[in-house]
Amino acid sequence: MSKDANTIYVGTKPAMSYVMAVITHFNSPDAKEVVLKARGRAITTAVDAAEIVRRKFLKELKAAKITIGTEELQREDGTKNVSTMEIQLKR
Repeated sequence: MSKDANTIYVGTKPAMSYVMAVITHFNSPDAKEVVLKARGRAITTAVDAAEIVRRKFLKELKAAKITIGTEELQREDGTKNVSTMEIQLKR
């Protein structure tokens, strides 16, 4: 599996949509990890989805690595800093 196939980009959908995406990913036989990527306001949704999966559905999952950072976005009125987060879930 490629690195990008293990990535779920979190946006504006409800947290349960991403919970289902993680569960579906881990139902494939060769899935060992998944990365939830989010930025800005979607970070809270990513954290919620990761915690729901870990506490309610796949209790054997661990948050192996959490990476935080900042991206500079170009806008018409200049640049804006946006927070980013990656949550790596492993079996």
